[in-house]
Amino acid sequence: MYLKNIHLRHFRNYKDQKVDFAAAKTILVGNNAQGKSNLLEAVELLATLRSHRMARDRDLVEDGEAIAQIHATLEREAGISELTLTFRRHGRRTVALNGESMRRQIDFLGMLNAVQFSSLDLDLVRGGPEGRRHWLDTLLIQLEPVYAHILQQYNQVLRQRNAFLKKNFETLSATSTQSELALWDAQLAATGTRVIRRRDRALQRLAPIATAWHASISGSTENLQVKYAPNVPLEQNQPEEIQAAFLTKIQQRGIAELRQGTTLVGPHRDEVELSINHTPARQYGSQGQQRTLVLALKLAELQLIEEVVGEPPLLLLDDVLAELDPSRQNQLLDAIQDRFQTLITTTHLGSFDAQWLKSSQIFTVKSGEIALANAFY
Repeated sequence: MYLKNIHLRHFRNYKDQKVDFAAAKTILVGNNAQGKSNLLEAVELLATLRSHRMARDRDLVEDGEAIAQIHATLEREAGISELTLTFRRHGRRTVALNGESMRRQIDFLGMLNAVQFSSLDLDLVRGGPEGRRHWLDTLLIQLEPVYAHILQQYNQVLRQRNAFLKKNFETLSATSTQSELALWDAQLAATGTRVIRRRDRALQRLAPIATAWHASISGSTENLQVKYAPNVPLEQNQPEEIQAAFLTKIQQRGIAELRQGTTLVGPHRDEVELSINHTPARQYGSQGQQRTLVLALKLAELQLIEEVVGEPPLLLLDDVLAELDPSRQNQLLDAIQDRFQTLITTTHLGSFDAQWLKSSQIFTVKSGEIALANAFY
């Protein structure tokens, strides 16, 4: 797939900016806080309807404006598509394909595939489990767009069950209240099981690819293990067994849930365990080794999406080269070549060799304005 152009109107700090892409590799160069990351965020939103910045829609709209819009032309093997995503400061976002509004946003997912790699991703290893769950869910949305709906259903049931626990904790001994809680338990187990099974299936496919990339980058001196550690015991991947285990654990944690007024069982408490040579990665080695791990995960994402979708996704590198040493930079750049259309942000061009610069389209970004520095440097 190839992103031919993108047009941003009142998005973040862009008033009205169109960019035409004329090379497999595009480098956006400029100082910090000029809008480089905002452009990559726009592409990420087209791919996943999510932002790694966890931004609210109103934060995406330029100050003083009511509406922001991202419009893009995408070329795939099946043909050319026009994608439009509209955000409102006060109101719901809408999506359109080829000028026609789509009733369900989920039908927009899968039109464009992209893998984002930013300096924030280095917290995948160092940070808490919430970041790893968000990373896995974002990947799953691209592998299986219906997962966005499945996750939304689960989160809705979770919010309603938590509200019920907070509201009724004083009367939960009553038979009627216990009966209603049992209904929420059943819904939580049913929707949560669908999340758990898909997360497990995705990581089983991703893990060996990531391990192979990690061995390549580290010179086979270290062995990476990526393991799904669900909050609910996963002895088998059959929905009936998972739901039964789910309900059993809810009963076991019932008193603690009443005391805390919140749901303590379910995939919202899952973990993705990352280990190097069987030692938890967050406790292991240097920042460089942790960065090798994240780099292996990102390259595995690219490869897995390409295998599932049948076309190479876009790669969005947001100021990440500065975080990698020259050896890891070369591993990443060598893996990309012209296989993936790549958009890269950087504050300077010193990380790139002459051949890369010669084959790249280079733009300067300053105060929300993008200008062509050199068609081919």
